[in-house]
Amino acid sequence: MPRLGIILHGVTGRMGYNQHLVRSVLAIRDQGGIMLKSGGRLEIDPIIVGRNRDKIEQLAKRHDIARWSTDLDAALADPNDQIFFDAGTTLMRAELIGRALDAGKHVYCEKPVSDDLRTAVKLARKARASGLKHGVVQDKLFLPGLQKLALLRDSGFFGKILSVRGEFGYWVFEGDWGVPAQRPSWNYRKKDGGGIILDMLCHWRYVLDNLFGEVKAVSCLGATHISSRIDEQGRAYDCDTDDAAYATFELEGGVIAQINSSWTVRVRRDDLVTFQVDGTHGSAVAGLTKCWTQHRVNTPKPVWNPDQPQTIDFYETWDEVPDTQAFDNGFKAQWEMFLRHVAEDSPWPYGLEAGAKGVQLAELGLKSWAERRWLDVPELEF
Repeated sequence: MPRLGIILHGVTGRMGYNQHLVRSVLAIRDQGGIMLKSGGRLEIDPIIVGRNRDKIEQLAKRHDIARWSTDLDAALADPNDQIFFDAGTTLMRAELIGRALDAGKHVYCEKPVSDDLRTAVKLARKARASGLKHGVVQDKLFLPGLQKLALLRDSGFFGKILSVRGEFGYWVFEGDWGVPAQRPSWNYRKKDGGGIILDMLCHWRYVLDNLFGEVKAVSCLGATHISSRIDEQGRAYDCDTDDAAYATFELEGGVIAQINSSWTVRVRRDDLVTFQVDGTHGSAVAGLTKCWTQHRVNTPKPVWNPDQPQTIDFYETWDEVPDTQAFDNGFKAQWEMFLRHVAEDSPWPYGLEAGAKGVQLAELGLKSWAERRWLDVPELEF
């Protein structure tokens, strides 16, 4: 049985632990690996690495992980481990990925791959030149709701796509009144790589590029709506980076996309993120798992009359897209795709180049906010 050793770094944090360690890597391990085209089964053998010995050791014991270490250099030097994965902090990522490539490891990582475009492009070029496999997590493409949108697009349901409206976010508590915050304090400090524009425009780049058309221009307004919060130690700190972003994108083919991202919004919609796609023949609204459609022939004809209560229940005029297949965890599905890419060279479109494109859009979003103007998105050269 073929084996892949995987070095996992940064899996003590919320996202790294829940989505990547428990629901992806360990789930794949516990199901006995993955089937290959050859008919054989690929076994994975993880080692978790981190700076906090107690956290790493306890994590290993809790999940029956045989191998753990606080020595990243030793892990990278072990020829029995072929893949390095990072879900740690943004500011450390590019340097860690570079070290892993120098050690001859295939690399897979969270995004953003860096907090600046020059570094991200340099890293993608380095990975290309190495001949090693490389990838960046593009998790939202694997969400059931967005996969249903892709199915509708491919079937021609929309006709000509006109516009996309995205709403992402929820209320992140400030940490006072006895209610702890749901996000770490570094998210709100610029020096630590925080800010919702850097975080979320990397996501919106791959969502828009892959589902609706390549991003050609951007206009973005950021805001720091809440200036002070309480950190993990119960101390007040100043927030000096954006906690909300209001962005408009021009896509290839003339499609216009508007996406609001906010950690200071209370949810009154179908999900924590929703995308509405409007086309000449039909429209759809998708959340994380569900998707609703309204075709042109089923579209009601409202009449504007502010003097009378609305008679149409607009929610009732939409039809839900049924689940016609079983959807696995999106992070796990992409992990399996990358593992097959490493093991048998199966197709893989999400290399570090995609990560650099995400950083590019975030950087342009920040520049657009600072300069208060539209900016074109130039093609990157790798």
